[in-house]
Amino acid sequence: MKNREAKIERKTNETDISISLNLDGTGKREIETPVGFLNHMLDLFAKHGLFDFAVKAKGDTYIDEHHTVEDIGIVMGKAFREALGDKRGVNRYGFFILPMDEVLATTVVDFAGRYAFCFKCDFTREKVGDLSTELVYDFWDAFAQNAKVNLFIKVENGRNDHHKIEAIFKAVARSIRMAVEFDRRSINQIPSTKGKL
Repeated sequence: MKNREAKIERKTNETDISISLNLDGTGKREIETPVGFLNHMLDLFAKHGLFDFAVKAKGDTYIDEHHTVEDIGIVMGKAFREALGDKRGVNRYGFFILPMDEVLATTVVDFAGRYAFCFKCDFTREKVGDLSTELVYDFWDAFAQNAKVNLFIKVENGRNDHHKIEAIFKAVARSIRMAVEFDRRSINQIPSTKGKL
């Protein structure tokens, strides 16, 4: 079976981003972006997904962190899409319900080859650390568009926005981990009646 790895680089007038990914890793990670709170979230994302994941990003954060955060989502989505290849033998679907102290986050993913995104979470703070809370939506929307997945995120309960965001990143990691793992009963099959995803 071929290695399920990808390395994607994207350079614009606003950002310079490089991501390498191994879906069948052990959670090794090297995270270097100018947004400290996002570094923390990507670190735990790789750990909980058991992905070997390295990201190096520079961006025009002297304006604000929007371009950098969204573009990392874009590149990360492309990396997952490339690493999965034709998706032969994978579960395709993944879901997780994750408690994070007082927060409950539910995430569902389908590596359908089509984009859909739904995000239900209310934040009370403008920022957590140096990350604008509104960018959590933009990050995962950019990921879903470029990975070509259906991604649904819902957060219930919760008073602490740090906990909400952390629950989202952990739950999405666990959902993706489930979706990209192999189903031994259909290891040589595309998980669709269409024969293609």
